[in-house]
Amino acid sequence: MASYLKDSLRQALKDVKGREGAAPKRKASKPGRVREDAPPDPKAAVRPQGIPLGEPSFDEDVSDPVSTGGAAVSVGEPIENINAMAEAFDRPVIVAPPPTRFQPLEPKTLVEAGLDEGFVEGLVLKYLVANPGATGRQAALALALARKPISDILTKLKTLKQVEIKSGTATGDFRYDLTSAGRARVQDLLQHSRYCGPAPVTFEQYLVSVREQSIANESPRKADLERAFQDLLVPEKLLQQLGPAMTSGKGLFLFGFPGNGKTSLAERMTRAFGTSVFLPHALLVEGTLIKIFDPMVHESLEEDSRSTLSSLERVDPRWVKCRRPTVVAGGELTMDSLEIDYDARTGICEAPLQMKANCGTLVIDDFGRQRMDPATLLNRWIVPLEQRVDYLRMPDGRKVQVPFDPLLVFSTNLDPKDLCDEAFLRRIPYKVNVEDPGERDFRTLLHIQSVSLGFEPDDKCFEYLIERHYRRAGRPFRNCHPRDLILQIKHQCTFRDKPLVLSKAGFDEAANLYFTLL
Repeated sequence: MASYLKDSLRQALKDVKGREGAAPKRKASKPGRVREDAPPDPKAAVRPQGIPLGEPSFDEDVSDPVSTGGAAVSVGEPIENINAMAEAFDRPVIVAPPPTRFQPLEPKTLVEAGLDEGFVEGLVLKYLVANPGATGRQAALALALARKPISDILTKLKTLKQVEIKSGTATGDFRYDLTSAGRARVQDLLQHSRYCGPAPVTFEQYLVSVREQSIANESPRKADLERAFQDLLVPEKLLQQLGPAMTSGKGLFLFGFPGNGKTSLAERMTRAFGTSVFLPHALLVEGTLIKIFDPMVHESLEEDSRSTLSSLERVDPRWVKCRRPTVVAGGELTMDSLEIDYDARTGICEAPLQMKANCGTLVIDDFGRQRMDPATLLNRWIVPLEQRVDYLRMPDGRKVQVPFDPLLVFSTNLDPKDLCDEAFLRRIPYKVNVEDPGERDFRTLLHIQSVSLGFEPDDKCFEYLIERHYRRAGRPFRNCHPRDLILQIKHQCTFRDKPLVLSKAGFDEAANLYFTLL
């Protein structure tokens, strides 16, 4: 059992013991039905934890209390209180995504799987040419299909003299190898496609999965946003602006000066929707196989459900249970990245970025700095944003309509008015400005980051830094500055074999290097 499930169960048992009366038991869901499990109580979510070293933090306007998990900090707050608040950000995080509403069950036959027998025969032959001597069980696991239909296909191929039995196993299985006729057929198959992996799901099954798992079905509340941004320090004002924008599911602009954490916010938005989703390894669209699951983008939550569930409840292994995806594309984004990527050498198609981001979030980072004109990129999204569908060109020239279901987030340091015309701005009604922190918020960030990086906070050094390098220089505060400057001091101490102690000289050296070109 996954560790987060164990922790959740332990906590649930403690909660039950603390109640006066036990709640009535719920009836078990029948196999084959879509689960309708209620999400966990948002009040039970764990509040803000440690701020990662590689990510900026956030604060609100100087006139408002800083959101620190319930502790408000003022300018004259004693350092003990601020340190206690900073230490609260180092508690371990336990986040268990609630069960998904959509759960595909393992098909028992090829008809239930929606696959043609000849297509699966080709997968079996290509698997055996790469794995001579493999057993029927190994072939079924590799192709993510039930054992019975694979055994039937191997028997048929043996009758056609395309495979032969090399030996038996102690479990009653057999080891198979290709004959000369089988190798000849494989050579023809490999000329069309070299794909040899989990069997694909049909396009119709994929449409159902996107509809049932759509991010538009979710309506995050304030507690969900606090959970999503629990490793950041986000002001109340910003939460109130982000909440309706994310609930709309249509997309938004995050703009403002660099260094205030727009990318960090965008990358964490998917967590607010709080559910896991099932994504197919591959998809069969009008005879063309398209790879969907990408381990570089998608985070798998389970390895193999067939070993832990009964035969009636086994999840279809052609699907991967993942956290809702977050796909980030920066300055390297091109128009080709938004089309099906066909490799003529292998005959394998890769899904475009927006298709991999379905049921999750697609972040266009550093918008306006791509190698294409912003208007060209924006025009590409007008129809998908309006109709929630996209049109992709297949390798043979045909066009196919596919769902467009990500939350589209544009993050930019530029003014959206300089990048978009009125027609496009109307289609993205939410434009959220991530503002600079005030002085009090900046001091709080200095305390939090110093504790996170192993230093003892020093108010005198912080006052010197603000007076010398901000007030006199007329320099604006940025949310990333506390982390970046204190990290430089840590590098100074490490290189010179000195203890981790903040000093005015250390801040001078760090500021002189950091702000040279800023």
